[in-house]
Order: sequence, then C-alpha cells, then structure tokens
Amino acid sequence: MHELAASPTASATALAQAVRAGSVSALELTDAAIARIEALDGPINAVVVRDFDRARGQARQVDLAVALGADLPLAGVPMTVKECFNIAGLPTTFGLEIARDYRPTEDAAAVRRLKAAGAVILGKTNVAAGLADYQVDNPIYGRTRNPHDLARSCGGSSGGSAAALAAGMVPLELGGDAGGSIRIPASFCGVHGHLSSFPLISLEGHGPPGGGVIVGRAWAAAGPMARTAADLELALKVLSGPEGRDAAAYRLDLPPPRHATLSGYRVFVLTGHPTATVDDEIVGAIDTLAAELEKAGASVSRESPLLPSLADSHALVEKFAWTYRTGMNPDAPEPKGTVKDYYDCLIAQEMLRRRWDDFFKAFDVVIAPCYATPAFPQFADHDPWPGLNRTLRIDGADVAFAPQTAWPLIAGMPHLPATAAPIGRTRDGLPIGAQFIGPFLEDLTTIAFAGQIATAFGLTAEIAAAGR
Repeated sequence: MHELAASPTASATALAQAVRAGSVSALELTDAAIARIEALDGPINAVVVRDFDRARGQARQVDLAVALGADLPLAGVPMTVKECFNIAGLPTTFGLEIARDYRPTEDAAAVRRLKAAGAVILGKTNVAAGLADYQVDNPIYGRTRNPHDLARSCGGSSGGSAAALAAGMVPLELGGDAGGSIRIPASFCGVHGHLSSFPLISLEGHGPPGGGVIVGRAWAAAGPMARTAADLELALKVLSGPEGRDAAAYRLDLPPPRHATLSGYRVFVLTGHPTATVDDEIVGAIDTLAAELEKAGASVSRESPLLPSLADSHALVEKFAWTYRTGMNPDAPEPKGTVKDYYDCLIAQEMLRRRWDDFFKAFDVVIAPCYATPAFPQFADHDPWPGLNRTLRIDGADVAFAPQTAWPLIAGMPHLPATAAPIGRTRDGLPIGAQFIGPFLEDLTTIAFAGQIATAFGLTAEIAAAGR
C-alpha cells in the first residue's frame, strides 16, 4: 500500500495532489479509508451510514477521469458528510424517528459539488437528534463518542464529522452550523472547522428531515471540517458559489486574506460574555495565544467601543427562538410570536450586522472561545431540545447549560464567518479550541489566520489515541 494511503494523518491537499500525479490511485485511498473506518469506528460510532460499494465505483471513475487528463481539485479524496445532507438513496433523518424511512432521490447541491471535484463519498456521519444538541445521541443511530475520551461528548450537531476526523478515518468532512454545530465539535475533538458566511454554500438538499425545501432566509450555513486550515480553504472553494436560478447571473469572487503574515493582523481578544461563562483553561490558552501574537508583531486589543453589544445580540437570539417556537406551535402559551415580532427580529439582525461591519473596519479578526468548556462528560438525557435542566461543571461551580450557546452565536446571529482551530490542551489532555471570527464574506481571512497560527506556533490537529 502507498504510504499516503496508509497514513491517517495525510491531508486532503496532499492526497489529491498524489492522485493527480499518478503516484496513488483514488481506489487505493478509498480502500484504505474504508479499512480504517471498519477497524476504528466500533466504539466511536461516527460513520453511521456507509456506502462503500458505491464509493469504490466513484473512485474508479475518478481514476479514469484523471487518466484522461481531468484536473480535479479533490481528486480521490475519501470523505464523509453530515447525515443531514442528502445523498441519493441514503437515509436523511436528522436522527429523528419521524424521518427514519426517508430516502432522497437526489444529492444535495454541496454533495454534487464535492463529487464533481473528485471527492469520494464513503457515507454519512452521525448527528445530534434534530441537530439540536452539543452531544450526539439519537434514536436512529445511537451515541457517538469523542475519540480523545470515549466518556465525553464529541460535540454537536456535527459531532460524528469531528470524531471521524479526529480518529483518522477521513481527512475531510462536510458539516453544518448556526449555533456552533461545526465549531464546537471541532473544538471538542481538536480539529479545524469553518462556519461559512451564510449565503456562501448552497443548502439545497439540506433538510428539513423527511423532505421539503428551506423557504426564506437561510437558518444555517454549511462548511468544511478538516485537520488543516489549508484543507478548509481547498474545500471551501469547491463548495462555494451560487446554485440554481442564482447561477444565471451571480458569480463569486471571495476577497483574499487581509494579511500574508501574522504581523499585519489587528486582533480583538474576547474572553468575557455578559450571559455566558468560560473555563479558566480556555481563557488561559487564548491569553497565551494572544501573547504569542503580540510577540509576532500583531496588534492585540481587548476593549473597543465598536464592539456590538453581546447582551443585546443574545437577547435577539432568544427573541427569534421565542417568536418561532410560540408562533409555530398552536398549543404554546400566550403571548405568542407574531409576524411583526419576526419582522422586528430581522430588522434588529440587520442592524447588528451593520455594527459588525463597522467593527471590522478597525479589526481583522476576533479570537473567542468556541464554547464554555472543553469536551464535557456525556449527559444521560436524550431530549432533542435539551439544556433547560442541565448544568456544566466550570472551575469548580455548576453553571446552567443553556446560556452557553451565547459563545457560538456571537458569529451565528450576524452570519459572520468563523474558523475553529486547536490552540492547546487541558491539564487532562483534552483539546482546547478557539474560534476566529471575521468580516462578512471574508472567509479566507479567518482560514488563513488559522493556518498562519498553526505554522507559527505548532498548534495543529492530532490524531486521537483511539485512532492510532
């Protein structure tokens, strides 16, 4: 077997280059990845929908295309996708019993783009029930465990995606995020993940469970997950761009990264929130990173009158949730959300986005926690709308679980791009991640910043012990 095929740490970039050069075949890479999944996934339970026979057929087609001269950016890269993205003939359930038997007949737009670029889709990874939890457990596929510590959460809702990466099963994943569903799993599992600016990647073929289309403004964003920032960039460029009727007129031209070196960045460090808390070890890791950035010549600030109100931003999150849940539920108690309430939320959201536009005239990137804690011990409950009765142990005290959604929603509510990356380890050896939040549509800036940090300070993803 070729050494790249046998390596659980090889990047998607390196694998695609090797296939295009003819030094390894897509089929070899596919067989090796399948073997790793079969050997490692038992106790982890990440790749819950397997499509290995069709994947081998895809790999043979890629090898033929490359032999005929095709220059495919993801040539032969074996990967999996989050369960909520449609793949023709495979279940899309969101982990919910009501959708157990649903089988779409077409691939999601993002899946079509990946296949067209030469990626080989091995199957689907597990999700939180209803995509609504920060751990992965559902009645369809069961529980997914963190490869770094099987007793702990792998994060959610794209937890199976992060676990597959951290265990070395695949080098690339397709996830989705709004309230942390990419960034929290990436942080918990010690890999990279990117929440894209919300209109960048089509959500055609991404839910709702059981079929149907998303109407109106997107409620989530797709994004790549990988073990390197370079692979995030590679996949983002494949996935991004208009689809359907938009493609008749619109073209995508992403701005380049704002700076080529760390010394050019104007960095804002954010480790306090009025409605959420954060573990001291995460704050310590971010403080250490900030000090290293200053040594590298970056400008680092912790206060600015331009920073939008985090309290107002999270209050808007809660108003959106109340308006939706009570307005859509005939049995909800009064008062119920109205169309006017929802419209008021949209106006407030747009004003928040404009305040962030002003902020990013003075700064290039925000460093913040992805979540309040590193990977927490698994909760026993299986509630698809969890959090009201849970607590987290943070710095020796029990704190409410639900308010900690404030951290990922700093970027999610204004639809900003945010790249999650590993920045250290806890005293117990668990990964610590941070999110790098950037200006709207300047996704390449946050990804480049993550890559420059990894290169400068050696803060890279590591294969978990369960995958060695």
